[in-house]
Amino acid sequence: MTVSNPLLQDFDLPPYSAIRPEHVEPAISQILADNRQAIDQLLATAHAEPSWQGLVLALDELNARLGRAWSPVSHLNAVCNSSEIRAAYEACLPRLSEYFTEMGQNKPLFEAYAALAASPQAGGFDVAQKTILEHALRDFRLSGIDLPVAEQQRYGAIQMKLSELTSKFSNQLLDATQAWSKHISAEAALAGLSDSAKAQMQQAAQARQLEGWLITLEFPSYYAVMTYADDRALREELYAAYCTRASDQGPHAGQFDNGPLMAEILDLRQELARLLGFANYAELSLASKMAESSEQVLQFLRDLALRSKPFAARDLQALQRFAAAQGCSELQSWDLGYYGEKLRQQRYSIAQEQVRAWFPIDKVLSGLFAIVQKLYGIQIKELSGFDTWHADVRLFEITENGQPLGRFFFDLYARANKRGGAWMDGARDQRRNACGQLISPVANLVCNFTPAVNGQPALLTHDEVTTLFHEFGHGLHHLLTEVEHAGASGINGVAWDAVELPSQFMENWCWEPEGLALISAHFETGEPLPQDMLDKMLAAKNFQSGLGMLRQLELSLFDFELHAAHGDGRSVLQVVESIRAEVAVMRPPAYNRFANGFAHIFAGGYAAGYYSYKWAEVLSADAFSLFEEQGVLNGETGRAFRQAILARGGSQEPMALFVDFRGREPSIDALLRHSGLVEEVA
Repeated sequence: MTVSNPLLQDFDLPPYSAIRPEHVEPAISQILADNRQAIDQLLATAHAEPSWQGLVLALDELNARLGRAWSPVSHLNAVCNSSEIRAAYEACLPRLSEYFTEMGQNKPLFEAYAALAASPQAGGFDVAQKTILEHALRDFRLSGIDLPVAEQQRYGAIQMKLSELTSKFSNQLLDATQAWSKHISAEAALAGLSDSAKAQMQQAAQARQLEGWLITLEFPSYYAVMTYADDRALREELYAAYCTRASDQGPHAGQFDNGPLMAEILDLRQELARLLGFANYAELSLASKMAESSEQVLQFLRDLALRSKPFAARDLQALQRFAAAQGCSELQSWDLGYYGEKLRQQRYSIAQEQVRAWFPIDKVLSGLFAIVQKLYGIQIKELSGFDTWHADVRLFEITENGQPLGRFFFDLYARANKRGGAWMDGARDQRRNACGQLISPVANLVCNFTPAVNGQPALLTHDEVTTLFHEFGHGLHHLLTEVEHAGASGINGVAWDAVELPSQFMENWCWEPEGLALISAHFETGEPLPQDMLDKMLAAKNFQSGLGMLRQLELSLFDFELHAAHGDGRSVLQVVESIRAEVAVMRPPAYNRFANGFAHIFAGGYAAGYYSYKWAEVLSADAFSLFEEQGVLNGETGRAFRQAILARGGSQEPMALFVDFRGREPSIDALLRHSGLVEEVA
């Protein structure tokens, strides 16, 4: 059986076409059993006088084998979801949770790490090794190493249940998204939509053997209707379906309801925090983050909200006046995108849909690669002849002076049975193994853009271009690491509230004339983006940025308050309402259940950490301000950023790395200026 199971083989890149659901459980069970036996043997020999090679590198080898099998399974569950792969994936979750809890509560293993950290040889370790040991000892404590046996067992049971519940949350959200669609047989109902949006809907209908057009809740379809559909009733219907997904409201009320799961997840997180001696889950979350306290996070968010709210109120009043002049006297949530786009067009004579023609995917990619080549001195080439999970997937390699540094997959387009959103995950970490061989990193970069239709290339909106740059920033953080220890290479060991720095940093080049010149050309003529269009885009950059900023702060405050104040008797909905009362300038309808689809905090890693986006945006805006001073494509500044931030991964605390690059601690001024949230001086 071992021979025929691809997940138990050594491979360079995963053999996706050979992986079957029936391979998953046997492979993971075998590897976990092998690892347990190997760790017992390792501790029997290493306990007396542990060494880096005998302890840390040996564990890295075991973790790498497990990751090599589990990473492609987890990835397939996200990008090619089926009932079979889902069942196999979920069957392994409790086993993996149990294994990692065991490791975190393994007293002899903890003692071996503590002995290594206190040994004379540790004095000669490099900074990354010292950080890895420091984080390992912290993580043992956060895994309950000091708890009595009964409480350790409860910790393990909670972790296992949370693993099951968060996966179920994600599944129900995906199922709820897939469950709703609207078949349109008369094209007049789609008035206002672009030809490309209608072609995509026609393609969706044909895929289900239907005539006409099919609207779905996949983001490209949802965005097109909410931004361009003249039919207000259609917008309202779609809005109601989208914002009630997986809830007790809307067209599938109760069918995929995440409400009970959210309550149970929050209760278990609170219990976990209390077990470990923290007042609440927010405090537990911050134990491994850059922010120093709950008070610091809340003060940061509330200060930013206070500064942003007057701008947001102004944005909303302008939108209400404009909509009223167009015959909409009472602006509602399903009108914001539509009238916002109309007002943008009136003010700046520029539309997202209009600029698509200048952002064909291959031009954007070649321009993106040219930008990072100028900044970091690397080259990127496309590879062929690789195994894949879908025909649209592409594979690229990063080299420097002819030497390969790492590879990354791009899976860019929305499709059925693929999780929504955009993300990067490290498919393989850089590390030097026990034999001295350097293993290069591999990344998966996933988006949900509108695919190519009618023989045209995929054409991106500028928002989609920005998303691509964002995810590529995460990819560069993973791939350009120079750390050779798995625990701190790439994004490993990076504080969660600093991990968005390289991604948000990359977004800046989407707005710089030098960057736009490289990533844009008309898909038919090859003509560059006209100067007047560029001027209009730049003029419109901060259009309604106050509303955008306040929305992100509302989400951040809701998440943090939910985890900091859980158990005070308020329901999720009551916390939502209290935050809206504090910061929102417009209330959505009472049936809105956005929290039921808030996968970042209920099924991702952002619980009590969604503030990270704004926290890291302060860092990224301030870091980019040095490029504004020295030249946005200045290779010397680029290489300084690469060496200070990208190359060093999780080897040191983020503030130390930032200060090393910028020469001082971060200031909020650049973020406010970039967002247009400063009063103009006459």
